[in-house]
Amino acid sequence: MQEASRIEPSSQLSGVRYEIRGHLARRAHELERQGYEILSLNIGNPGLFGFRTPETMRLAMIENLGSSEAYCNQKGIFPAREAVVMQQQARGVMDVTAEHVFMGNGVSELIDLTLRGLLNPGDEVLIPSPDYPLWTAASVLNGGRAVYYPCRESNEFMPDPDEVGRLITDRTRAIVVINPNNPTGAVYSRACLEGLARLAEKHGLVMCCDEIYDQMIYPGSEFVPMATLCRETLCATFSGLSKVYRACGYRVGWVAFSGALDRAHDYLAAMDLLAALRLCSNVPGQWAVQTALGGFQSIKQLCEPGGRLFESRQAIVDAVAASPFLELVAPKGSMYAFVGVNRAFFPSFDDEAFAMELLEQQHVLVAPGSSFNTDYRDHFRITNLPDDATLAEIFRRIHTVLEAMARAGKKLETV
Repeated sequence: MQEASRIEPSSQLSGVRYEIRGHLARRAHELERQGYEILSLNIGNPGLFGFRTPETMRLAMIENLGSSEAYCNQKGIFPAREAVVMQQQARGVMDVTAEHVFMGNGVSELIDLTLRGLLNPGDEVLIPSPDYPLWTAASVLNGGRAVYYPCRESNEFMPDPDEVGRLITDRTRAIVVINPNNPTGAVYSRACLEGLARLAEKHGLVMCCDEIYDQMIYPGSEFVPMATLCRETLCATFSGLSKVYRACGYRVGWVAFSGALDRAHDYLAAMDLLAALRLCSNVPGQWAVQTALGGFQSIKQLCEPGGRLFESRQAIVDAVAASPFLELVAPKGSMYAFVGVNRAFFPSFDDEAFAMELLEQQHVLVAPGSSFNTDYRDHFRITNLPDDATLAEIFRRIHTVLEAMARAGKKLETV
């Protein structure tokens, strides 16, 4: 009998990474099965840290379960789409209708659909570095090429529009903006966003705005919706229930198209086709959207002094300031901190090797900075979802590992 050949994965996956749930997370699961308690900071998953979805949203979903058993329209239920329209209009984006809003199984699905409907083989997408790696993965899996524009620490992790402009070619189709930013916590200035909007308009590029953290803003910062600045080209605004409304498991996201809608009929028809091919997104969770967007915005209290997210963020800022080994551009938004190490102590620092040692020795799981498609390896991302006491313990363990490395002059090999 002939020996069966190995089943090989698709070659399209060769450029796809998602180390947030990669080999480090798998090793953490192994340690948990052995009985160890792991402090996991690799994923922004509010429900795992005691954050509850607002009760009104839960009730809205429960009360409409009887209306959730059939497929809905491929774009989503009307009350959910109309709630997104009302939010956009309240922000000054007046050209959006319910026909321009697509509901999805989280923003993740809609990123894939949006790029699938846009890209031809070899087309380029401008993506920030560091990025949220799903944008790179979706570009590659849909035949495109990710071209990274730098968001430098020296500029508070904001991009320079002039530098972005020099990367545009005749194959560029879209610019991705993640604001407030994951992984860095940056909140882009109005001037920065205006510069990016003018680039997209000048070159006829689709502006893809990942604004899932739109209301997770700390005092002293201002969130400016890109759709209010980008009118002469197509703007796709992505958001959802997962983060601001602490409802990750509902898997409800949306994309709202605005701007040059008159030039996008064929593309929006392609989006409608792709939405129809997957029939529809999760119906029960969609019933929570109208209540979420129209109700009391409890996220604001969480991000103000005395609020849990504010205090956890401050605990991270204070812990880094007290450490000779660490550096940080204080996050202005989102639920993450992108922590750097002092190269004077660790000239050959490798973020993946450090993350594995921290996991093995101290049972703390972080995401290496290079997993966000950077060309440097001296950062790691953590979430500020744990309470401030837990974060103090986490940084004590981080300090223990770094102090031992500094004392020994240890060079960690790349894992």
